[in-house]
Amino acid sequence: MAKKESRRMQELRKKVEDRPYQPLEALSLLKETATAKFTEAAEAHIRLGIDPKYTDQQLRTTVALPKGTGQVVRVAVIARGEKVTEATNAGADVVGSEELIDEIQQGRMDFDRLIATPDVMPQVARLGRLLGPRGLMPSPKGGTVTFDVTQAIADFKAGKLEFRADRTGIVHVMFGKASFSPEDLLVNLKALQETIDRNRPSGAKGRYWRTMFVSATMGPSIQVDINALRDMKSEAA
Repeated sequence: MAKKESRRMQELRKKVEDRPYQPLEALSLLKETATAKFTEAAEAHIRLGIDPKYTDQQLRTTVALPKGTGQVVRVAVIARGEKVTEATNAGADVVGSEELIDEIQQGRMDFDRLIATPDVMPQVARLGRLLGPRGLMPSPKGGTVTFDVTQAIADFKAGKLEFRADRTGIVHVMFGKASFSPEDLLVNLKALQETIDRNRPSGAKGRYWRTMFVSATMGPSIQVDINALRDMKSEAA
């Protein structure tokens, strides 16, 4: 039985017209429809013309959001030797070697991003079944397998996000907080669009961009005119 929609959501839906909005107009409306009792995230849901079951049509990459995510990002690092000290000095929240791998296997998950140095990846591999479904498995494509742990920690704490297309070719990304100004949200959304264009899979045929919707966490979906967004000049500061 379908869950009955709340009166709040019914009222919010009345504010959204069934049409693609200009980017800044859509983001202003997103803020207007963020009426929950907590600070909602700003989310983008993008349907691409790809079929990720083929390896040359998969999209997995990172985006550096110029205006940040609005979140405190807890970073864990698995490394050995001097890299453990380096990660601690660089501000990692959780640092360890084999003992941290064991703790994660036993259920430790007090982090938002996991970075690993290449030399420990054979041991980290056994965490795949645990970390994969949570989107936490380190990967070279995601910038989370690296010896440059200082830079990686700084990037992810400053607003770098890893994202991927799901099995239906849809990308779901949080690109800020509904408390951001529409202009700052637009800078982040533009950075996301440019990253998706720059990382177009080699096997993507035909029309790459299908639809883009934005919403607050508890708000209705608002369609964005993707061509208008792509035609805009980047204003990343």
